[in-house]
Amino acid sequence: MSVPATLPEKPLSILHVMRAPVGGLFRHVLDLSREQSRRGHAVGIVADSTSADTLTMKRLADISPSLRLGLSLIPMRRQPGVGDAAAARSIMKIAHALDLDVMHGHGAKGGAYARLAKAWLAARGERVRVFYTPHGGSLHFKPGTAAGSLFTVLERAMGRVTDGLIFESQFALKAYERLAGAGGPPRRVIPNGLRPEDFAVRAPDAAAADFLFIGELRTLKGVDVLLEALAQIAARRPVRAVIVGAGRDAETFKAQAQALELGDHASFLGAMPAHEAFALGRCLVVPSRAESFPYVVLEAGAAGLPLIATDVGGIPEIVAGTQTALIAPGSADALAEVMDRVLDDPDGAYARAVELREAVQAKFTVAAMTDGVVAFYRSVIAR
Repeated sequence: MSVPATLPEKPLSILHVMRAPVGGLFRHVLDLSREQSRRGHAVGIVADSTSADTLTMKRLADISPSLRLGLSLIPMRRQPGVGDAAAARSIMKIAHALDLDVMHGHGAKGGAYARLAKAWLAARGERVRVFYTPHGGSLHFKPGTAAGSLFTVLERAMGRVTDGLIFESQFALKAYERLAGAGGPPRRVIPNGLRPEDFAVRAPDAAAADFLFIGELRTLKGVDVLLEALAQIAARRPVRAVIVGAGRDAETFKAQAQALELGDHASFLGAMPAHEAFALGRCLVVPSRAESFPYVVLEAGAAGLPLIATDVGGIPEIVAGTQTALIAPGSADALAEVMDRVLDDPDGAYARAVELREAVQAKFTVAAMTDGVVAFYRSVIAR
């Protein structure tokens, strides 16, 4: 007796909703949308029209031809306000016109807009499944604070119109459950992934600095701790660091470097893509006080760059099973000690980098991420 052939699964119509098209959230949405489109799904993106810079617009223009459901840019304010209702209504109209299977909100605003749009569509008798990925940010709120309490109230209310929650790390899932509870819609941990080209090994330039920081220049990222550690090391041996990035605390950090007499030891180069910056240093330092699931750690691991990082957020999940040790956040003494070890034993640092690269390549790819997300969509739709 012949076994009937399995019919191919129907492609899905998917609309991704986010606010600011910047940072790791933006990269995640672009990678996921591009891979879903490549697999035959009809995909669209809605994003803020007021926060895009030249580089952002180029990236959106690059992906636009693959978006069968189009690219829609509408005004979305960062802070809550009267404009939120107008933005959610615009997204509802876009979703209504597209006859969607899935609407996927990313970040606090994207998640709120997608779920409000679903509620309005449901009131008109239309059905669409809505998924929400927090992407950090609000997950750093503390239970019992005003912000944390408001998040709890809103998420418990929004949970009634949420079909599925997706988290990029176990850390993010646990942070969400501390604030909003473990009940409610089904949830899945699906780590971020990298593209094949991200795994090209980046050798340091001949004039590369000993250490490299890449990220937003704000206190949360621990740049002040790096500068203090650098000053300790510079007092006893030659050392140099390059700091790549921009942000609201940039001038504060530059003043700190000057006060610590780090003129010959620390250079601030402004923002640039991580893959270009990797060649500027021999070891990446991630001294953050808090993180979610930082792409820069994944990217450095994939590029074979030695790494020093703090034991925060989802970073332990990235380095799990390797000899890459993590340090406590906020301690310049602990950071200086590990930086000294890297200077004393660069071969050991590179051996650990090779091991980390293999681990990242085995676990964190765009293909695996897309497999997980689409399978979760389908499992929820099938219920």
